[in-house]
Amino acid sequence: MTTNRPQGGVRARQVLANPKVWVVPTVTISLVAFLLTLLYMGGILNPTEELHRLPIGLVNSDRGATVAGQQQNLGAQVTAGIAGAPDPKEHVSWRLLDRAEADEQLASGKLAGALVVPPDFSAAIVALGELPQKAPPRPTMTVLTNPGVGSLESSLASNISQTAAHQASQELGKKLTAQAQAMAQAQPPAQGGTPTNAELLQLSDPVAVEVRVGHPIGARSGVGLTAFYYTLLVVLSGFLGANVISSGVDIALGYQASELGPLRMQRPLVPISRTRALIVNDVMSCGLAVLTSSLIMLASVVILDMDASHLPLLWIFSVCATIAVGLGAQALIAAFGAIGQLVGMFVFIALALPSSGATIPLQALPDFYRGLAVFEPMRQITDGVRAILYFGAQGEAGLTRAWIMIAVGTVLALLFGFGMTTYYDRRGLHRFHPEAG
Repeated sequence: MTTNRPQGGVRARQVLANPKVWVVPTVTISLVAFLLTLLYMGGILNPTEELHRLPIGLVNSDRGATVAGQQQNLGAQVTAGIAGAPDPKEHVSWRLLDRAEADEQLASGKLAGALVVPPDFSAAIVALGELPQKAPPRPTMTVLTNPGVGSLESSLASNISQTAAHQASQELGKKLTAQAQAMAQAQPPAQGGTPTNAELLQLSDPVAVEVRVGHPIGARSGVGLTAFYYTLLVVLSGFLGANVISSGVDIALGYQASELGPLRMQRPLVPISRTRALIVNDVMSCGLAVLTSSLIMLASVVILDMDASHLPLLWIFSVCATIAVGLGAQALIAAFGAIGQLVGMFVFIALALPSSGATIPLQALPDFYRGLAVFEPMRQITDGVRAILYFGAQGEAGLTRAWIMIAVGTVLALLFGFGMTTYYDRRGLHRFHPEAG
C-alpha cells in the first residue's frame, strides 16, 4: 500500500487554467448529453402521429335482422365501413376476426385491443327506428382493452376503437333520422307519428359504446408496466455487473489501483493475457447472474408481491438474459477498454430504452427506433418477460423470439469479445502495469 504524500505540486487554479484539462470531459459530456436528449425525446414527442399499423381486432357477431322487408346485417356494414375508412398514413391495422379469434389474439398479445359488434345489433337498430316508442334500448358496441401489451398501447387502441364506434353510430344515425322523418311525413297527422326532438336526438347517435378489459392481468401488475421495470432491472444488473466485475478483476490482478477515500492500494501485477482475463470476467458474469436474478425475483415476487406466474421459467429466462447482457458488456470493455463502458451504456441503455416498446409501443415510434428494436436487447427481453407475466408464457406472444435473440446475442458477444482479445494477444498488444511507465 502506498501512502506517500505529494510534496508541493501545482495549485487547483493552475490545473483549471490549462485548456487541455477541459477538452476531453467537455467534449465527451456535451456529446453524451446531446445524443441522449435526441434519443430519449425523439421517441416520445408525438406517438399518435407516428402511429403505424397498430393491430386492433374488429369483430362482427351480428346475426342480422329484417330491414324494410329484406334480411340485412348492419354489423357487417359497420365493420366494413370502419375497416375501409381512409387511413392514408396507415395508423391502424384492423383485423377482421370472429370473437374466438379475437379472444385468442388478445390473450397472446397480438392485438392491442378489439371492437366488437354484438349479436343483436341489427335487431336493436331496427327496433330503435320503429317510432314512436318509449325509451327504446340502445344497441351497444364493446371496446376490449389489452393492458398486458402496455398501458399506452392499450389506451391508444381503446381511443381509436371508441372514435370509430362513435363515427359509425353517427353514420347510422343519419340514416335512421332520415327514415323516421320520411315515415312521419307519410303518415296522417292524426296518427301522431311525428318523432319528438328527444327521439330524433337519440336516433342521431343510436349506438352506445362500452369499454371492458379484453384480457385481464393481475391487480399488482403495474397496469402492464411490471414487465418493463423487471426487464430494466435484468438489463441493469447484467450491464452494471459486467462493469463492476471488470474493474474488480483488474484491481485483483494489479492492472488497476483501488482507491477508498485517501487510501490507495496497488496489488502486485499478475500477468495474464487479454483472452484469459476475458474468460475470468465472463465466468464471473455468468455466476453472478444467477445471484442477481434470484434477488430480483425475491424482491419483486416474494417481498413486493408482484403478480407473476411460471416462476421457474421466469427465473431461468432472467438468468439467461442477464448472462447475455453481461457477456455483451464484457466484450465491449475487452475490445475498447475504458471507453467500452460508454459504448455499452449506449448499446444496452441509451438506445435500448426508447426502442424497447415497453412504454411507447413500437407502432408509435419513428422508423429509426423500430429499426433498432429488431436487435436491441431490451426489446427482446421485454417481449419475453411480458409473455411470461401476462400471456401464459406462450411462445407466439414473443417468448420464442426472445429466446432466439438471447441465444444469438450470447453467441455474437462471445465471438466478438474473444475475436478482439485473440487479435490483440497475437499482435503483442498486452496490458501493462500502471506504474511500469
